[in-house]
Amino acid sequence: MTDSHKVAIVTGASGGIGKAVVQRLANDGFAIVAHYAGNPAEADKAVSEVVERGGRAISVGADIANENAVRTLFTRAREDFGRIDAVVHCAGIMPLKPINLESIETFNKVIDVNLRGSFLVLANAVDTLGPGGRIVAFSTSVIAKSFPNYGAYAASKAGVEALVHVLANELRGKGITVNAIAPGPVATELFMKGKTDAQIQHLAQLAPLERLGQPDDISGAVAFLVGKDGEWVNGQVIRVNGGFA
Repeated sequence: MTDSHKVAIVTGASGGIGKAVVQRLANDGFAIVAHYAGNPAEADKAVSEVVERGGRAISVGADIANENAVRTLFTRAREDFGRIDAVVHCAGIMPLKPINLESIETFNKVIDVNLRGSFLVLANAVDTLGPGGRIVAFSTSVIAKSFPNYGAYAASKAGVEALVHVLANELRGKGITVNAIAPGPVATELFMKGKTDAQIQHLAQLAPLERLGQPDDISGAVAFLVGKDGEWVNGQVIRVNGGFA
């Protein structure tokens, strides 16, 4: 079966990396289910661009931390396209707060969306994908840096990496790969928010390549993992970061 018959769910499709993943996988022949949480206009725009180029795509809203909402996302994908071959879980949040008692609500929210949400997406993928299926979650290269104020975010993504390693083993014999992408600093709204120009420039210089990543840098790595050349890569965290960590 050629990629022109394959279907991918991309969560967080209204964000910078998610939109790039939607466009790349659509260009590679996948029909796309573009998930969004709070920005339907951007998800609809991504879908329209795919359709204008002759591809197939729909947008579906869902609270990624809500069990019923995630189940409905997968049900909608099967109803519209008949199958699901790849699940790329880009959705997440990154509020920055210190580790103190005043930050507990932020911590709870980050864990709820980033870690519980990842568990729900991965669990639904297990129930949906067949042999040849691909699951790609998202971690972060900031885990290795331990920057102040990144405690909740880094903890949530370290949990995602653990889920990926365990799930790859749990799916032994199923013919389904499970991997994660761990980007370094990428020039997206999520990354830029709350940072000064000086902070952004400093972070851009940390990698030996001395630049911020671009969404297309990340979408290319995703395309590799869900494409034919990635079929022997399993249980890995791919740090796409220009040497950042």
